[in-house]
Amino acid sequence: MSRTKQLKLGAFMRPVSIHTGAWRYPGAIPDANFNFPALKKFIQKLEVGKFDAFFMADHLAVLNMPINALKRSHTVTSFEPFTLLSALSTVTEHIGLVATASTTYDAPFHIARRFASLDHISGGRAGWNIVTTANPDAALNFGLEEEVEHDERYRRAREFYDVVTGLWDSFADDAFVRDVEAGIYFDPEKLHVLNHKGKYLSVRGPLNIARPVQGWPVIVQAGASEAGRQLAAETAEAVFAPAGNLEAGKALFADIKGRAKAIGRDPDSIKILPGALVVVGETVAEAQAKRVYLDSLVHYDSGIASLNGALGYDVSGFDPDGPLPEIPPTNAGHSSRERVIALAQRENLTIRQLAQRVGSYGGLAFVGTPQTIADEMEQWLKEEGSDGFNIMFPYLPEGLNDFVDKVVPELQSRGIFRTEYEGTTLRENLGLPRPANRFFESERSPAVI
Repeated sequence: MSRTKQLKLGAFMRPVSIHTGAWRYPGAIPDANFNFPALKKFIQKLEVGKFDAFFMADHLAVLNMPINALKRSHTVTSFEPFTLLSALSTVTEHIGLVATASTTYDAPFHIARRFASLDHISGGRAGWNIVTTANPDAALNFGLEEEVEHDERYRRAREFYDVVTGLWDSFADDAFVRDVEAGIYFDPEKLHVLNHKGKYLSVRGPLNIARPVQGWPVIVQAGASEAGRQLAAETAEAVFAPAGNLEAGKALFADIKGRAKAIGRDPDSIKILPGALVVVGETVAEAQAKRVYLDSLVHYDSGIASLNGALGYDVSGFDPDGPLPEIPPTNAGHSSRERVIALAQRENLTIRQLAQRVGSYGGLAFVGTPQTIADEMEQWLKEEGSDGFNIMFPYLPEGLNDFVDKVVPELQSRGIFRTEYEGTTLRENLGLPRPANRFFESERSPAVI
């Protein structure tokens, strides 16, 4: 393979399209988000296209929006990530399987156990997308009256990461000797009891699963707030944070990698993969027409609900044809709020126009021919705007097929995307090292259970 820097590509697949109008597009599969035979075909097509990973976002509540918007949403029902990814692991061989799991409403032992299991079942293809949950309806599902404060969520997340990775290191890689003659199944000197007691968490351990195939599943982070960027610099190996244009991408790239370098991490050990909606046409005009039609399928009820959710503030009582008012600080996710406010200011959008954009998809989009899309992606790669992208398809299956059949060959012909997988694990394909076990780099005393 060429030594030219290579793009890394994930596929954002829960929902199967982030675009609110995707399920209504002609030829789309309306129930694709909850259709296992269709999802099986999608991931197999992605593997044909040599994608690095299939990424499942997750929600711990029915989306908090008015019923007039909710009734129009294709995200109201979705599979639980670990169940689906475990099933999909059996019909694929190379593609990574990345799931969101919340540090706000779950326990570290559960998270460590599920991802270790998925990593073993898939032969080393699991990835954990660390999130802090900001949905107030999720709080109600877990016995709380209101969501946890933003910075507090991130402080808990940092400790949560330490506990989960410590649990993954409970056993040395060679702990399970399985000596049939001697009747010894594992070496007790190669078992570590975590005994973690911190500000937020108390977890004894050890994990009752052998160390994952990859050592640790790949750590993915998606936040772009100040707290999110710092958490990413300290913990992440792939970052799905949004960047609306190349200049913003370059700033994000430099910021996170600079923070990582400042604390002694190798900046190349973090892959920056902003989300990008990709609409492919035979001509640029055809692709643009597809996007315009797709956006037209979004009802205003959906748009204003999406806008309110992104802002963490209800603007439906303001004049829809007036400017966005000043939005007070809220407990919502900071990155989405700041991105939407910046979009409104940059393009002088009314609330109605902003709702249309946010309700469809207001982030980074590549809309054009395979050649023009490849041109833009290559520019991002060469100018250090990203290491690749987390691709979002406008509708399925056509949008996915267009990318794999038309854009991927164009990227491959330029020598900036693989023609074969580099290895069998997600770490190998992303070019990430396998982490050493923090407890068994030297001889240790037997653990006491």
